[in-house]
Amino acid sequence: MEPADTLAVTMLAARYAHSVDRRDATRLASLLTPEVVLVLPPELNGADAPSELTGRKEVVDSVLKSVSRFVATRHVLEQQTLEMISRNGARGEAYCTAHHIYSRDGGHRDARIAIRYQDTFARDGDTWLFSRRELVVDFIEDVPVTLPAPPGPAV
Repeated sequence: MEPADTLAVTMLAARYAHSVDRRDATRLASLLTPEVVLVLPPELNGADAPSELTGRKEVVDSVLKSVSRFVATRHVLEQQTLEMISRNGARGEAYCTAHHIYSRDGGHRDARIAIRYQDTFARDGDTWLFSRRELVVDFIEDVPVTLPAPPGPAV
């Protein structure tokens, strides 16, 4: 891949994570092709087999609904591999540790999920977009966490 394409696709993954963590539907939708496909593994969809969501609206609505029950989320991107498959297409894999903070028993816990996103990208003019994201779960751990105290009243 050309360096400019590599940077654009790398930033696309970062913008996706940021949009999910900020619950920004408009920005998240802008990162996806109209016919995007999101494949969720059984570990995340509550079924016995992977499920597919198709179309920008369905994907955005589903992703934001799934994170809405958490106090906070943080998707930390790690290494990413990329390869061109055509002038306007690429594929790659990105590692991510997804933190999902929730309340339980008067405290908070973090359901940490080690994810590999297996991605396909499409170029639309000068812009790269996700055309397919398939999530692979490597492992899940659930640990207690301490959240900072809310700021006190201004003096």
